[in-house]
Amino acid sequence: MDLSPRDRPSGEIVIVDDDGMFRESLIQNLSDAGYVAIGFEDGPTALNHLAQANVPDIILLDWKMPGMTGIEVLRQLRSQRIEAPVVFLTVLSDQIYEEAGLLGGAVDFIEKSRSFQILSRRVELILNGYKGRNGQKAAVGPGARQTVIKHGQILLRCDVNRAFWKDEKIDLTLTEFRIVEYLVKRAGQDIRYRELYDIVHGVGFAAGEGEIGFRANVRAFIKRIRQKFRDVDPTFEHIENYPGFGYRWGDADGK
Repeated sequence: MDLSPRDRPSGEIVIVDDDGMFRESLIQNLSDAGYVAIGFEDGPTALNHLAQANVPDIILLDWKMPGMTGIEVLRQLRSQRIEAPVVFLTVLSDQIYEEAGLLGGAVDFIEKSRSFQILSRRVELILNGYKGRNGQKAAVGPGARQTVIKHGQILLRCDVNRAFWKDEKIDLTLTEFRIVEYLVKRAGQDIRYRELYDIVHGVGFAAGEGEIGFRANVRAFIKRIRQKFRDVDPTFEHIENYPGFGYRWGDADGK
């Protein structure tokens, strides 16, 4: 049954993939599903476009491309402060590189062999997670989202998604900022892996093999976040691990 225009998904999606047939097929399917989809055959062309255009809602990025690989494109995107969620398009053998991709700031991996229905559903969940967190319904915690959060040595500017530790700016991606915000607002509380995973992907999203999959995903994000804080303050130890359960923002006074 066809969806009415109001029920159809929306969003701008950029696809970067050197496989012309796969790229054009994906663009057509996404367009038919209600998205605005645009494709590029290589990283430099896509980066040139993105440097001059509005930031898309999501970027689907091929992991293996000649000339400039997907991880190199991702690094360039983040260095240019293009913070759109990035999802790698991969084949099964690429999964060994998952941690490198996640540490580089990617949201997730999607296998090219999956049906379009599965890919579309996962894109929808990721997009809803990001859109929702920027709207009224998905404020973190009860009530309206605070504009500024000050807790000990950390200052969060939620209106512009910027974090400061001891007055030094921490260069967090949007996803990393949301994770830190969630932890800080619940300082001293133990937060389950699943709760942090749902911040990244939206409630009910699943990747990898059960709990092992989403725990590895969360660990990769936390590892990257910790390192960014330690680059500013080598003594930083406020994101504590509760083995087998999750993480917490330690030291209730935040000092």
